[in-house]
Amino acid sequence: MYVVPPPQRSDPGSGSADLRVYQAWKGSNKFFLQGRFIFGPDARSLGLTIFLIVAPVVVFCVYVARKFFDDYSDHWGVSIMAVAIVFTIYVLILLFSTSGRDPGIIPRNAHPPEPEGLEGSVDVGAGQTPQLRLPRIKEVEVNGISVKVKYCDTCMLYRPPRCSHCSICNNCVERFDHHCPWVGQCIGLRNYRFFFMFVFSATLLCIYVFAFCWVYIRRIMKAEETTIWKAMIKSPASIVLIIYTFICMWFVGGLTAFHLYLISTNQTTYENFRYRYDRRANPYNKGVFDNFKEIFFTSIPSSKNNFRAKVPIEPVLPARSVGGGFMSPSMGKAVDDIEMGRKTVWSEMGSSIDQCEGQLHNRTAVKDGEFDDLSPEIRTTVDETSGERVGVHPRRSSWGRKSGSWEMSPEVLALAARVGEPNRVGGSSSSLSTENRHS
Repeated sequence: MYVVPPPQRSDPGSGSADLRVYQAWKGSNKFFLQGRFIFGPDARSLGLTIFLIVAPVVVFCVYVARKFFDDYSDHWGVSIMAVAIVFTIYVLILLFSTSGRDPGIIPRNAHPPEPEGLEGSVDVGAGQTPQLRLPRIKEVEVNGISVKVKYCDTCMLYRPPRCSHCSICNNCVERFDHHCPWVGQCIGLRNYRFFFMFVFSATLLCIYVFAFCWVYIRRIMKAEETTIWKAMIKSPASIVLIIYTFICMWFVGGLTAFHLYLISTNQTTYENFRYRYDRRANPYNKGVFDNFKEIFFTSIPSSKNNFRAKVPIEPVLPARSVGGGFMSPSMGKAVDDIEMGRKTVWSEMGSSIDQCEGQLHNRTAVKDGEFDDLSPEIRTTVDETSGERVGVHPRRSSWGRKSGSWEMSPEVLALAARVGEPNRVGGSSSSLSTENRHS
């Protein structure tokens, strides 16, 4: 399910629980009817596509098909117009089925996945923490062939095989084919079938209108016993439709033929344009029959997004101690599991830190008799007149340091930096951080 971080609201009861997924969507999509339909950011081009389909059919019905009412008996003339209208409605349904549905968007992660290893050299200096980074590319096996998958910085996930991030919609789409501006939507796993049927049906509609326009001109030539040029002059609408449908047939017909080739070889437009399988085997090619069966006779997977669902608010997990170490929500594992390149002192520091927290931050008076209760690692000097702690004895500073001035060991500095507590011990924090950088 799509999860977003909790919104920054000053009032905790301001109604953030009523926020819907489509309202908090981070992609560039446009939603209609309260998230029931999802379109691309260029959904306005859909109006132009509808006009290019409906307008010529209206001209055909008014100026061509209506002329067949008297020429054909037994309602054949009415059938010619009815078929054109029904066919047009069918094409429009396929168009909206392509552009108004989820093409196969993979929900984004609210946080990046846990790193599986270290990138770069692990041999770091004292006081430095090795940086955990995600590998950019992973290899997975598909039908016995190794396939590389990439990490998406925007969606914070590893894209499944054949998945790509659409720069227009700003989403990762499964089995990404291409982004079609004519339908205003990405073409992917869940709408590729409807896209092909739309293109193929539009081709048949062009052929239908083109053929009956020629039939009407032939009937004019036969009825008036005139030449084809004079017949064309008497029906200018037929000539316009013939030219228009002829151009469209080259466009949608060529697109249909191209996608028939892609389906037969089980490729996507994105893979074909990048010559993905020119020099290596296609792990998805199952043969012509099985490839067509996969596209047209398999169930369409359900959407991974419920756009009308309420956005779950992620609880903020506080840091907690685990066996002497500290667990941070952003770390994923205890700090005492991290190797610092020095002798492990976490178990010994557990009891010392508990005592240091009370001693280092305590600003109440300390009596002379209480010096025996202090830990052997840290001792403070006390102004007997004021009774306040004024510093740390330089000769008693330990944790592996024998310097003439106060210094903390890199283990303590790294631990304090991860837990998020200020590195203040007696003196200013800036001096400590400076010594940590030079250590």
